[in-house]
Amino acid sequence: MQHDWVCIYITNNEYRANLAKEMLEEHDIESIIMNKRDSSYGFGDIELYVRTDVVIRAKMLVNQFDH
Repeated sequence: MQHDWVCIYITNNEYRANLAKEMLEEHDIESIIMNKRDSSYGFGDIELYVRTDVVIRAKMLVNQFDH
């Protein structure tokens, strides 16, 4: 992954990661989901990345979403 992307959210629930991504898109913030879950055993994390120039805003939005 490029150096201008930062992980702002980690979950083990794909549904929650997709909801967070959609919420960011509604606020015109581009994001990428990186699924690091093992497909055979189902353990691991799903990470949500945004560009460095929107990290603070994206974290604030995700924190509101996650609580």
